Amino acid sequence: MFAQRHPEMVGRLALDAMVWTGEGSPTLEERKKKLADFQSKNRRPIDKAFVHSIFTRDHPGTADQATVNAFADAILALDDSVPTGTYVDMCSKLPVVDPEKIAMPTIVMRGQWDGIAGIDDLLEFFKRLPSPDKHFSVMPGISHASFQQKNYTMVYHILLSFFAQPEPAYRG
Repeated sequence: MFAQRHPEMVGRLALDAMVWTGEGSPTLEERKKKLADFQSKNRRPIDKAFVHSIFTRDHPGTADQATVNAFADAILALDDSVPTGTYVDMCSKLPVVDPEKIAMPTIVMRGQWDGIAGIDDLLEFFKRLPSPDKHFSVMPGISHASFQQKNYTMVYHILLSFFAQPEPAYRG
């Protein structure tokens, strides 16, 4: 939303695990069934099994187990619940951005196994981006949480390549 509202302040935009309308997302379809419950309270309980499900929900094996365990321990040391807001918003308020108003060079990154960010939904978003300097990257062996995946160095490589890309010498 910031890039859409303040394009003069954003030179290049990278979107990772982006969800536009939510169409084609099996995870969001399941969450929508519980929308009334999510709306009825501000927080939802979490435990070790929930944190682990973040990394196994889409495709087991994409995340390093030791990293997942450390992540779960760190989160649960801080709290036993999280706000419901992201679930409510993703089930009832999408889309929140208009791709036709995102004018800067943009890369859309999606993990191969992402169960939230539907590929057809993202390709439609991508088609509507007005900049000719736009990129779409499907990252093999990655689910929704790309920076916590075994293939995280690929994510950094894609981002570095995008942000280090030289300006075109000719624009036509």
